[in-house]
Amino acid sequence: MPSVARLSIAPVRSLGLEHPTEVDVTERGVVEDRRFFLTDDTNRLVDRIVVGRLVQVSAHTNPEATMLRLTFADGTVVEDEVKLGEAVETPIHGRTGVGHVVIGPWGEALSPIAGRPITVVRCDRPGGTRTGNPTSIVSDGSLRELAAHAGLDEVDGRRFRMLIDLEGAKAHEEDTWIGGTIGIGEAILRVTKPDARCAITTQDPDTGERDLDTLRTIISYRGLREGKHADLGVLADVERPGRIRVGDAVTVLSMPTVAESAAAG
Repeated sequence: MPSVARLSIAPVRSLGLEHPTEVDVTERGVVEDRRFFLTDDTNRLVDRIVVGRLVQVSAHTNPEATMLRLTFADGTVVEDEVKLGEAVETPIHGRTGVGHVVIGPWGEALSPIAGRPITVVRCDRPGGTRTGNPTSIVSDGSLRELAAHAGLDEVDGRRFRMLIDLEGAKAHEEDTWIGGTIGIGEAILRVTKPDARCAITTQDPDTGERDLDTLRTIISYRGLREGKHADLGVLADVERPGRIRVGDAVTVLSMPTVAESAAAG
């Protein structure tokens, strides 16, 4: 029976991951996850597609997002109370991030790493730009299969930045849950669709340097869904909010219908 091996959130989009031992999952996901994002002086999103080395900075916030702490690779810590400035709307990969500029020391501290002026923005609501699928899952079985096709002993799951990493699963076992429901800890999730991967997964999760052609490898043995999506892992909606802890087992509560299985590929 698969169980939770690791939980990962990113309080600031594209910065380093935080690995709590437990999270409270709401209908919008973990409220601290992706609560902040970064823009340049033209209100353009700055993420790891633009600056990979942002991953070298880790972040922490509280559920209310009223404080923010950044920890840099050299040990420098920048922490303060969050104070909000003007309202902004920022295009984010086909969606719109609605929030307020954060007044404080963080943008100035991040600007030398990004190589451009940085503004920190707090999303007005938990979940940021998400309109659904606030949770994500990948299994160790899928990562082992990817590693085998890449000619490696292992692939670090952190490069996929999933909320839930599972251990004790078969290769792509999570795909078989698409269209069904699973229980993890106190939460019930409805697994909705495969997770289409992007170029960020080609970057080392510690340095941000491109070091593994994950997309070409996935396509080599899984093909492209709908001719354009290289999938690894799955996305899920939250049917019943609750706490999920490292070590919690996955219970399959309902399986997809034959039609749903066929649609999922």
